[in-house]
Amino acid sequence: MNRIETIDGFRSLQAELADSRKSSGRTLVVSSGTCGIANGSRPLIDALEKELKNRGLADEIALRITGCLGFCQIEPLIIIEPEGILYTRATAQDAAEIVEETIIGKKVIDRLLYVDTATGTKCRSEQDIPFYNKQTRIISGNNVKMDPTRIEDYIAIGGYEALAKVLAQGKPEQIIETIKKSGLRGRGGAGFPAGVKWESCRKAHGEVKYVICNADEGDPGAYANRGLLEGNPHSVIEGMIIGAYAVGACLGFLYVRNEYPLAVELLHKAIEDATEGGFLGRDILGSDFDFTISISRGGGAFVCGESTALMASLEGQPGEPRAKYIHTVEKGAWGRPSCLNNVETWANVPLIINKGIPWYTSIGTGDVSKDPWGGSKGTKIFSLVGKINNTGLVEVPMGISLRKIVEDIGGGVRGGKRFKAIQTGGPSGGCIPENMLDLPVDFDRLTEAGSMMGSGGMIVMDENNCMVDVARYFLNFLKEESCGKCVPCREGVERMTEILTNICDGKGNPGDIELLLELAECLRDSALCQLGVTSPNPVLTTLKYFKDEYEAHIKHKKCPAGVCKALITYSILTDKCTGCGACLKACPQTAITGEKKKPHMLDQKVCIKCGICHDTCKFKAVAVA
Repeated sequence: MNRIETIDGFRSLQAELADSRKSSGRTLVVSSGTCGIANGSRPLIDALEKELKNRGLADEIALRITGCLGFCQIEPLIIIEPEGILYTRATAQDAAEIVEETIIGKKVIDRLLYVDTATGTKCRSEQDIPFYNKQTRIISGNNVKMDPTRIEDYIAIGGYEALAKVLAQGKPEQIIETIKKSGLRGRGGAGFPAGVKWESCRKAHGEVKYVICNADEGDPGAYANRGLLEGNPHSVIEGMIIGAYAVGACLGFLYVRNEYPLAVELLHKAIEDATEGGFLGRDILGSDFDFTISISRGGGAFVCGESTALMASLEGQPGEPRAKYIHTVEKGAWGRPSCLNNVETWANVPLIINKGIPWYTSIGTGDVSKDPWGGSKGTKIFSLVGKINNTGLVEVPMGISLRKIVEDIGGGVRGGKRFKAIQTGGPSGGCIPENMLDLPVDFDRLTEAGSMMGSGGMIVMDENNCMVDVARYFLNFLKEESCGKCVPCREGVERMTEILTNICDGKGNPGDIELLLELAECLRDSALCQLGVTSPNPVLTTLKYFKDEYEAHIKHKKCPAGVCKALITYSILTDKCTGCGACLKACPQTAITGEKKKPHMLDQKVCIKCGICHDTCKFKAVAVA
């Protein structure tokens, strides 16, 4: 793309690209984010390109390669436009049939349609699928409209219009006021009002200032930021440019998780195209505003999601947090004022500028007209994973209930099992029980429940999850990820992990619960950063809502969920065993013996309690006690 020298020149190009898009014919949309690639999107794309070329349709049928479209478990997806027909789990072997039957013959291939898990209905389009039609996809919904490697696609759907508006107005203070009145709060976990942060950074002393995007996303099970970066990187870049103009920054940094190679690749391409087009660099769109963005790859340390640790890592120092009595907006990276927001926060900015405050504040909860802390506005993208029928990225309005996310969008718990808990907010979040499924999802209500929004992880658990073991798992993760700089976190999290491990191993003692509570209070009061301060949440919420499971482990040496190996025993019920031999063949230790069509026996001395026999048996003849 040639460099755009003026705002008028940009708007002329935007109109041209938008008109060209409207007049384009049929399009084959293929999702190819990380989840799509893992499920074979690249061979599929190659096969479709070859098929279209062989049939002389390459000039007639466009092929748009997108990032993740959210419904990760059924990707790669194919959408035929303008009909809107959606095919799931397509493979390279399906390419010829899709072109022959649907593109040429205009027939729907039933076997490639999505089947609703609740009703068994075959869904023809995205609008028919509850996973999609129950969401409010104001940010992630644009992923289907663009190839992330083509800046022209982003411009055609209104991209960089918000930047052109703010540069034409030329009033940074007005932009900050708009963000403040919108009620946008940081989507990285803390929920700090973005406009307040921007205002503080603008007022901070210093000629050189930075804006930073936190794309580290180290929570187990969370990948919402990755989905945005792979699907629509320009929305994040545009938000950062607007933020830089508002606070007076000259340089931006995208701190990206090293385990996101595709996101890094696409960001490099997007920055290169934006620079070439005149949206980055010197005299952006003919203004006197200069701004550039550099990419820094994180080393995989969870603690570097914390603002001061991230900035230390940017500087090439060990990723360790520092005390917050000096704010990063005043003295951040290299001792200069730095404005840090996460991926999703930056992606919201162009929407707010383009669609206005009333539109944005109509979504979500609370009243932010007088207080930017007064509510939770806009939408939030969650990674919905775990023991649920529909897994993937879901974007919902703030204030939606957990029940609607789990049951309506997620399709309920897999295998007809009972819902037990949902863990929100990453390893430092909390576990929310079934009787609180109607809890509205926003910053304040989740915090009141003992959990947090975090960067957007939601892990669904069923009746077979042991909540003591769940708490132990997350505390062990935090123990490994603690930087060790402060004593309360370094020693406290490790000690809590030891206690939880002993309880799971059948070595729990009276007083362990009280000791866990005492350690939790110490961490909350004296840890250096939020990793330590919030680390007790998994323990505190599981103790609050599932205390009976702790007591069963400690007092009765039993694991009610049948998870903790030291506290369970597998046995074969002879009255139910048919002697089919399935468990005998599956046992990795040859602990099971018996003749065909006769009840089998399980040797407790050899059994390693792996549970394979239990999972293999179709007759419920293997008991857990």
